[in-house]
Amino acid sequence: MPPKRKNGAGDSKSQSKKRKKAAEADSDDSDIETEGNGGTFDYENNETSDVDILLEGSMLGGELLICGGTNWDLIGRKSIPKGMKNRGGPNLWAPHRIGPTKDIKMRTVVSNCVSCHSVAISSEGKVYTWGRNDKGQLGLENTDRMDVPSLVEGLSGMNVVDAACGRNHTLFLTDRGKVFACGDNKMGQLGLGHQSPFVATPTRVHYKGPPIRKVRCGGEFSTMSDIRGNMYTFGCPEYGQLGHNTDGKFFVTSNKLSFKCELVPRKVNVWIEKTRDNHVVPVTDVEVRDIACGNNHVLVLDSRKRVFSWGFGGYGRLGHAAPKDELVPRLLKNFEGPNRGAIQIHAGSAFSLAVSEMGALFLWGQTKSTGEAAMYPKLVHDLQGWKVRSVGCCNRSIVVAADESTVSWGPSPTYGELGYGENKPHSSTVPQEVKPLSGIYIQSISCGFAHTLLIARNDTEAEQEKINELPVFNP
Repeated sequence: MPPKRKNGAGDSKSQSKKRKKAAEADSDDSDIETEGNGGTFDYENNETSDVDILLEGSMLGGELLICGGTNWDLIGRKSIPKGMKNRGGPNLWAPHRIGPTKDIKMRTVVSNCVSCHSVAISSEGKVYTWGRNDKGQLGLENTDRMDVPSLVEGLSGMNVVDAACGRNHTLFLTDRGKVFACGDNKMGQLGLGHQSPFVATPTRVHYKGPPIRKVRCGGEFSTMSDIRGNMYTFGCPEYGQLGHNTDGKFFVTSNKLSFKCELVPRKVNVWIEKTRDNHVVPVTDVEVRDIACGNNHVLVLDSRKRVFSWGFGGYGRLGHAAPKDELVPRLLKNFEGPNRGAIQIHAGSAFSLAVSEMGALFLWGQTKSTGEAAMYPKLVHDLQGWKVRSVGCCNRSIVVAADESTVSWGPSPTYGELGYGENKPHSSTVPQEVKPLSGIYIQSISCGFAHTLLIARNDTEAEQEKINELPVFNP
C-alpha cells in the first residue's frame, strides 16, 4: 500500500527548504571551479553568468610609438625554423611613430617579455595586432607574419578593453567580461577544452562564472580573474605556475615525461604564507586586483595591496629569498603591513618588479644573465624620489615612465628597446633618461621580448608638434 500523502503545509515547508538549498547551490556555482581535463559543463552553450556589467578601458589615449627589434621571425630564436624565410626587419634604436597608425588614437598597448607580437586597442575598442604569427596568435585567420598593425576582423562589433600576449598565444577581454583566445594551443593555454597545434581565429574561452576583468599570459599558460576577485589558470603546469599545488608531470613511458595540462580555466583555491619557522598558514581573504606573468612565474596584487608569487623560483624571481619553485600562491612578506603595500606589479623573464604605496620601485630576480641575482625585493636607488607611472619589462631590459620622463636600462645585447638613439650606447646597467622622448609625455608602456611600445599623449597642438619631430617607421 502506498504511503499517505503529506498535507499541503508540510509539502510547502519541504519545497521551501529544497528551493533554499537550490538557491545556495546556484550561489556557489557562480564561483565555479571548472576542472581541467574533464570539466562537466556544456561547452557548446557556455555562457557567462547573468551579471550585467560594463568594463571600461583605459581613459587615457594618444599616439602609438615603437622602438626595438622588428625582425619578428628571428628575435628570441637561435635560428629560423625549418621551412620559414627570414623577412628581416630593422632595429629601431630610437622611438618611432608608426606610419599606418599615426592618425589612430590608441588607449592600450600590450605585449609580453616572451612575446614577439603585439596588440594595440584604439579609443573605440578596435583591436590591431602585428608581429610574429606562425601559430595564428594575431587572430587574423592566417599564419602570415604581419609588419603593419592590422585590424582583427574576428572581434568587430565588440568593445575590447584589454588583452594579453603569451609566447605564441593571445587573449582578448571585452567590456562584457568575456574572453576570446587565439594562437598556440598545444598546452591548452587557450582554455578551449582541448589541445591543438593552433587556432587562428579569436574563439571564446570555455568558462562559466562571473564576468572576467583581468587577463594575463605567461609563456605557455594563461591567467584571468573575475569581478569577485577569484583567479583562474590554464595551460602548462610546469614549475607549478598554475598554482594548483602540482607541476603536472607524469611519465608516458619509462623515459618519456609529459604534463597534465589544464584545458579549461580552473580556480586557484589555496593561498598561503610561510612563517619564519617555515610553518604554512592559509590566507583566506584574497581578492585579486592585478596579475603579472613572466615566462614561468606569476605575481598577484590583491585588494589589500599584498603581493603573492609562485611558479619557477630560479634566480630569486619569486622574492622568497630562495631559488625554490612554489606550487601555490605564497605571500611575499616585503609588501605586508601599514604603508608597505604595493600598487603595481610587473614581471620579466627572470625578474619581477613592484611599485610600493610610497612610490618606490623594487626589483628582484636577475636582469643580466652573468650578473648577481637579488633573492628578495630590493629598492632601485636610482629612481628614489621619482613617481613611477608605468613599467614595461622586456626579456632583460626595463622601461619606466616616471614623473615627466621616460627612463630605461638593460644589459647587452639589446635591439633598441631602450630607445637611446642610433649613435648612443645601446645598453646601460643603470637607469638613464631616454633623451629622444624629452618633452613627450608617455602615458603607458608595454614591452615585448626585445621591443618597446609607448602611448604618447597628444591632447594639445604643442604635444603633437613634439611627437611630429620623431622619425616615422613605415614597415
